[in-house]
Amino acid sequence: MADKGIQVIDRAFDILELLSDAKDGMGVTEIGVKIGLNKSTVHRIVNAMADRGYIERVNSRGIYRNGLKLVDLASVHLNSVELKTEARPFLRELTSRMNLTTHLATLDDVEAVYIDKVDVESSLRLYSQIGRRISVHCSALGKSLLSGLTDADVSERLKRCNFMRHTAHTLTERAALLRQIGEVRRHGYSVDDEEHEEGIRCIASPVSDYRGRVVAAISLTGPAGVVSKEREAEIGEMVKGVAQDISHRLGHP
Repeated sequence: MADKGIQVIDRAFDILELLSDAKDGMGVTEIGVKIGLNKSTVHRIVNAMADRGYIERVNSRGIYRNGLKLVDLASVHLNSVELKTEARPFLRELTSRMNLTTHLATLDDVEAVYIDKVDVESSLRLYSQIGRRISVHCSALGKSLLSGLTDADVSERLKRCNFMRHTAHTLTERAALLRQIGEVRRHGYSVDDEEHEEGIRCIASPVSDYRGRVVAAISLTGPAGVVSKEREAEIGEMVKGVAQDISHRLGHP
């Protein structure tokens, strides 16, 4: 059974590769001839692929071509590569200017995922690394990322948020987090006030793409005495300005 399953997967890839060279698409019979399968088998495979959006039926004559799902998958990868490439010089500049660690993160359900980091030489140890995840409720990055969603989407996601307490400052109530998301939308930056790690404060700001959609957030992180409440507005505007510069590089007006 396993071998047959692998054969079906191979045939599905054969069909994708075949259709990529077919400008006007292909019918089931032609596909079968090209890859050496009978019509009924091809029909079952293309129906399953069409249900998932990987190929699509062009017209009533049963002509198929590759679908938009492939474009979506490729764009996620390409956008991530482009995002990191465009953001990295700005993160370096901000780290150099402030002598503090900067991060770049994207949203995955109710977690912010670190996709880049620029460190400084310091005795302060930050427990962050590329690929690490942090809950949205206790991170400035998470609050900035949520700020780009609709109220309905935010509410739906927060049903899956555990609101775990990490420090005495952690937000453990949904209403408090919603108020802070509103503040991000008004001021353009968010704050983690020792909510994930004692003694560590973080200020973040959302990054938008050419469609105006929030696709990432950047943050500046350091000791509470340096990223202080007294400097919150000053640093917030600085981080917001850098996020806007990255957004411009991604095509946002």
